[in-house]
Amino acid sequence: MPAAPIWEQRWHPLREEWVVVAAHRQNRPWTGGTVAAPAVTRPAYDPECYLCPGNARVGGARNPRYDTTFVFDNDHPCVGPAAPRELTTPPAPYRVAPAAGHARVVCFSPRHDLTLAEMSPAAIGGVVDVWRRETRDLGARPGVEHVLCFENKGDVVGVSNPHPHGQIYATGFVWKAMEIELAASARHRAETGRGLMDDVIRAEQHGGGARVIHEDEHVIAFVPYFARYAYEVYVVPKRRVPHVFALDDGEAGALARALSAVTIRFDNLWRTSFPYVMVLHQAPSQVGNAGDGDAFHFFIAFHPPLRQQFLLKYLAGPEIGGGNFLSDTSPEASAAELKALPAVHHAAR
Repeated sequence: MPAAPIWEQRWHPLREEWVVVAAHRQNRPWTGGTVAAPAVTRPAYDPECYLCPGNARVGGARNPRYDTTFVFDNDHPCVGPAAPRELTTPPAPYRVAPAAGHARVVCFSPRHDLTLAEMSPAAIGGVVDVWRRETRDLGARPGVEHVLCFENKGDVVGVSNPHPHGQIYATGFVWKAMEIELAASARHRAETGRGLMDDVIRAEQHGGGARVIHEDEHVIAFVPYFARYAYEVYVVPKRRVPHVFALDDGEAGALARALSAVTIRFDNLWRTSFPYVMVLHQAPSQVGNAGDGDAFHFFIAFHPPLRQQFLLKYLAGPEIGGGNFLSDTSPEASAAELKALPAVHHAAR
């Protein structure tokens, strides 16, 4: 007899909140909307793409004929040094401040038709090096409290250009998710003397690592016990550092190989370009190295929006209204699916 679907509450220690895992809901009748499969082919160069080498961008500047990664200031920034400084003061308890900061775009590759999953680990290492450099440099600028590196991939997460790219926001405030994680990590360290993510890693390795999909000397990747999305994956350096630039070269190379392993399996799941939001969870800029006693543990999180090949995980009453996630799948089942997939990209086979 097959095991009963998991139906329970699981504690998310990094966010200090409950996640309801109700895996029996995954195959409930569905008459709502579905999403179309993404286009399967794109040219290596698109003359109409504002991110391809040599092309004009929407702001009028022309890209160099870059052959690795390319970073530039966002032509339509959400935060920037030119944000208005003279603002109308609202009545209490409201507050207002200039949308100062820096917004940058990172083209991962000159190839319009590639994604991280189809890039070599060495090429992904170039992206990691950009994250290291930009986090260090932007975080040292006056007024910058936090640096957020991320990638939105796929039409279903609202990407307007399929060229492989991510973004970096350097802001005068700390992003809320990391603020919550920092507080939780500090409390755990004060109460136990241990790192919170260190304990999460040990728990994921326990009993053979059923949810672990990649591991080497320096990095581990797993579907967390408390996953909120069906195929959520954390990629975590084993050494606790607060920022990506604190990794040594060996650890950075291992991180690139882990990102390759995870994204290849994502694409192999349904033999298509797999959508996700990928976020680097880093400490505020003023937080020092782990050797100074800080509790924050840098990691990368993938948040895929699909719970089945053509079905979105909709955020509705529990998530938007209640503030807690209801997951329609079990992390163990999702991890088993990903672990069973080939380590070679389907397009290369």
